[in-house]
Amino acid sequence: MTKGIVSGVVSNMVTLRVDGPVLQGEICYITTGGDRLMAEVIKVVGSDVYVQVFESTRGLKVGSEAEFTGHQLEIQLGPGMLSKNYDGLQNDLDKMDGVFLRRGQYTAPLDEDRLWDFEPIVKAGDKVEGSAWLGKVEENHQPLKIMAPFQMEGVAVVKSIVPAGQYKVNDTIAVLTTEVGEDINVTMVQRWPVKFAMTNYKEKPRPFKLLETGVRTIDTFNPIVEGGTGFIPGPFGTGKTVLQHAISKQAEADIVIIAACGERANEVVEIFTEFPELVDPHTGRKLMERTIIIANTSNMPVAAREASVYTAMTMAEYYRSMGLRVLLMADSTSRWAQALREMSNRMEELPGPDAFPMDLGALVANFYGRAGYVYLNNGEVGSVTFLGTVSPAGGNLKEPVTENTKKVARCFYALEQDRADKKRYPAVNPIDSYSKYLEYPEFAEYIKGHINEEWIPKVLNLKTRMQRGKEIAEQINILGDDGVPVEYHVTFWKSEIIDFVILQQDAFDEIDAVTPLERQEEILNLVTAICDKDDYAFADFEEVTKYFKKMINLCKQMNYSVYKSEQYYDFKKQVEAML
Repeated sequence: MTKGIVSGVVSNMVTLRVDGPVLQGEICYITTGGDRLMAEVIKVVGSDVYVQVFESTRGLKVGSEAEFTGHQLEIQLGPGMLSKNYDGLQNDLDKMDGVFLRRGQYTAPLDEDRLWDFEPIVKAGDKVEGSAWLGKVEENHQPLKIMAPFQMEGVAVVKSIVPAGQYKVNDTIAVLTTEVGEDINVTMVQRWPVKFAMTNYKEKPRPFKLLETGVRTIDTFNPIVEGGTGFIPGPFGTGKTVLQHAISKQAEADIVIIAACGERANEVVEIFTEFPELVDPHTGRKLMERTIIIANTSNMPVAAREASVYTAMTMAEYYRSMGLRVLLMADSTSRWAQALREMSNRMEELPGPDAFPMDLGALVANFYGRAGYVYLNNGEVGSVTFLGTVSPAGGNLKEPVTENTKKVARCFYALEQDRADKKRYPAVNPIDSYSKYLEYPEFAEYIKGHINEEWIPKVLNLKTRMQRGKEIAEQINILGDDGVPVEYHVTFWKSEIIDFVILQQDAFDEIDAVTPLERQEEILNLVTAICDKDDYAFADFEEVTKYFKKMINLCKQMNYSVYKSEQYYDFKKQVEAML
C-alpha cells in the first residue's frame, strides 16, 4: 500500500508527500496522537497529494504518517439500515458515546450479529447479471432484495445458494461463477463508492407517474412525479422543514431518506426528535421504520458535510435497484454548496459567482441527474424522487445555488416571506412556482387515464386567474377600493377563493393535513365552477367582499369535514346554493 508523510496543514486541508501511486478520491488514514483520521484525496500534483480530512486536524504535525487504502469513499449497503441515524460517512450515531463525536471514532454501519430470515429467489444453475435479485429478507415489514455484486461484469452462473433460513449479513449466501471461471462469494453486504451513480438498470425514461403527496398546492397546482426532481427555496422561518415533513409522511413512497446536511443544529434536532414520533398514515406504524436519517450539522467538519448528500443518494439508488420507490430529501443543499465552496477556496481554485466553485452548475446537475424512474434488468420498476431545500441568504432567489438548481430541477416551490407573514401556509408562491411536468405529454397521458382529461386545462386556467388577481390587488392597493370597477373586485376575490380553498392547508389538522387525490379533484371542480360563473350581479365592492368571504368560509369548513360525511355534503350544498 502507498504511504505518505504530512508536509503541510491548512485547517482540514493537508498536503502529503507520497511514495507510490494514489487515486483521485482515494481514502487514506493519517495517524496523530493515537487517532487515525480519515481523509479523501482531492488533488494530486506529482508526488504531492492534497487531502481533505473528515475530522478536526488539531494537533496534527508535519512528519505524521499516512496510509492509503486503495479505494474511494465507499459505504456498506445491506439489511439493517432502516430507522438508523448515520453521519455523512455512514457511522452509526446511536452507537457513539457522549454528546460530541470523538475524533477518530468510527462505528460499523450494519449490525453484524443480527440474524436475518433469508429466502432464495434463484436456484443453482441459473444465469444472473450484476445486481440481479438472488434472495429476499424482510426488514421492518419492508421486503428487501439481496443482489448479485453491482460491479460484476457479464453473465455469471449460480454455483450454489443457501436454503431458506437465518443468516448474518457477512455469511456467504451464494457462490457465482463468472464467464472467466472465477468464483465470487456473495454476502448480504454490498460496497459502493458514493461519488459514482449506479447504472444497473435497463432504461431510464422521462418520469410520468404522479407522486401523490396529499399537499394540494403540490398535487393540484405544481405536481411532482415518481422519480422526479424538485427543490424548495425560501428564507428562514417560511416552512421548508414543515413542508418536507408533510411530504415525507404522506407521499406514496416505500423508503424515505433524509439528508440533514449541515443545517443549523436546531433543525437537525427537530428531525431527530419529531421524526421518530410521526405516524405513517399508510400503515399506522411509526414512519421511522422505513426512514434513514443522514445527519451533518454545521459544527461537523466541512468535508463530511459534502459527503453526506452523496451517501444519501447512494443508499437511495441501492433501494431503487430492489424495485422500491424512494423519496430522498436534502435539507439543505445550500450547506452542501457552502462545503464545496470552502474546499474550492482552500485549494485556491479560481472562484465563480459569490466565491462558489466555477463548476457548481455541473456538480448540482450531476447530483440531481442521479434521481429518476428506471426499468430494471428484470423488467421491474424503481424510482428515486429527489426534493432538496435551498436556504438562500436573505431570501434572495437570484443567488448561485438557487439559479443553478433551477436549471436542473423540474419542480420549483418558492417559499415566500410575505405569504408566511400573512400566515398563508404552506407559503408556496403560486405564481413564481412551477412544475415542468405539466408540459410533458407522457404526464398528460397519465393524468387523462388516472384522473380526467380536463384536469390540466383547469389547473392552467386557475393559474392564469391567480396572476390576474395579483395584478388587480396591486391596482386596488394604489387606487383604493372605490377606484376600480366592481368586476375587478370579483376577479380579485375569485383568486382569493383559489388561494384559501386550494393553496392553503392546515398541517396540524388531522383531516385537512392530507387531501387524497379524489377529494382534490372535487375541490378543483368546485372552485373552477365558482370562478367560471360570470353572471354575478353586485351593487358595490362591499357586497362582493361579503359574498365571497361567506363562500370562502363555507369551502374552508368543507375542507375541515371528513370526506363524504353528512357534514361535508351539507357545506357543499350550501356552496352550490350560493352559485
